[in-house]
Amino acid sequence: MSAAAPDAAAPPLTLVVRRTVRASAARLFEAWTDPGQLRRWWGPPEVACIGAEIDLKVGGHYRIGNAFADGSVLWISGAFERIEPPRLLVYTWCVEPAGAGLERVTIRFDEKDGATDICVIHERIADPAVRASHERGWNGCLDGLAAYAAGTPKSRQTLPK
Repeated sequence: MSAAAPDAAAPPLTLVVRRTVRASAARLFEAWTDPGQLRRWWGPPEVACIGAEIDLKVGGHYRIGNAFADGSVLWISGAFERIEPPRLLVYTWCVEPAGAGLERVTIRFDEKDGATDICVIHERIADPAVRASHERGWNGCLDGLAAYAAGTPKSRQTLPK
């Protein structure tokens, strides 16, 4: 009898990351959807955003470039499924080149008392290692967004020449 294969039918995983940022939902929605602003805060400290393209309409595509200290570059792309300014964004998520199925990201911006609660829901994640990587990435992104909203530049790595 052969050893059991990993369960290929394991249900996909979901990640939820939350942060409260002292800024309006409209300000944060704009920072998330304007390529010039997104490049200033996107990614954890060890990642530099080297490119951002955003066609903000349902069915429109986005593409974000992430450069790492080791010189590697990772591109994330997808298409917008729902856009409800300034409260909601829903889009697909794929690391290029396209591999497994599309993941989905939902961003909720709930403004109250001079601040906005941001909730990132990342669904359809294939395995626990990818989920852990997304968790580090999203926490870094939200740290960068909070610093950007406060007028503090995000500390960036120095890219290799």
